[in-house]
Amino acid sequence: MKAEEIRAKSQDELKEQLVQLKKEQFNLRFQQASGQLENTARVRQVRRDIARIKTTLGGKQTAEAGE
Repeated sequence: MKAEEIRAKSQDELKEQLVQLKKEQFNLRFQQASGQLENTARVRQVRRDIARIKTTLGGKQTAEAGE
């Protein structure tokens, strides 16, 4: 997911997406531990998407507080 796509979404959409990504991350960790994970790069990708969303949410909340 690109930063442009994340910035275009509302805070509610971002929070919903964050919950979904955290669930996916949880499932990926289980798959990795049990040796069933095929796409190991997905773990890193999900982790970075979570970080992007958290960063964007923080910026939006700061911008709202400043207005």
